[in-house]
Amino acid sequence: MVDLKPMPTTQSPHILIIDDERDIRRPLAKYLGESGYRVSDVENGREMDRIMSKASIDLIVLDVMMPGEDGFSICKRLQATTRIPIILLTALKDDTDRIVGLELGADDYVSKPFNPRELKARIKTVLRRTQMLPPRSERLNGTVRFDRWQFDLSQKQIVGPHELIVPLSSGEHALLLALIEHAGTTLSRDQLLDLTRGVSAPVFDRRIDNQISRLRHKLEKDTKNPMIIQTKWGGGYVFAAELVWS
Repeated sequence: MVDLKPMPTTQSPHILIIDDERDIRRPLAKYLGESGYRVSDVENGREMDRIMSKASIDLIVLDVMMPGEDGFSICKRLQATTRIPIILLTALKDDTDRIVGLELGADDYVSKPFNPRELKARIKTVLRRTQMLPPRSERLNGTVRFDRWQFDLSQKQIVGPHELIVPLSSGEHALLLALIEHAGTTLSRDQLLDLTRGVSAPVFDRRIDNQISRLRHKLEKDTKNPMIIQTKWGGGYVFAAELVWS
């Protein structure tokens, strides 16, 4: 494991590289360290857990193809407990396999073999985008009421009048969580893509609009005049309903 701290008096972003190939991760750690980042590198998920128990990590560079717990499994596990941005390193040539990683929560991917300068540029972009996200509400669990609905944040459903249960897809659930956690704050499409662990690629640009539309059809009394999820023209969307926690 390499821990490089080129500027001890500054708090530069801390990058964690996870790759079982020593000949890849060590030179990459050295290169990123010389570029001003604090860098740690490990060869598997077990060592990752040890590092993360002692240090704050700002971004993870994660190899997909590793023995034992592979990158997809690690990515899924991390996204269940953290919101640390992840860039996948993959030798896979099939677009379907790369999309699987993105759907599991990765923020970007770089194909092997890669140019370290390209990876550094991707790291800079992901950090800039994720660090610009607005702060979340401190209340991240429990049950909340709004309008005529009751929502247990751990459940993929909402409960309406007369105990009417309306199921939510995984995407709708993640989107509703993001909106509620930032209630009263206008969120752009890119911010919502990040908060719902999507990717900022053109092919996904309309996904947020489509999910907003589906949520409105489930939540709003009048979808043409939405009162819960409102559109801010030129800005994005805002959760405007009053929240009552229990």
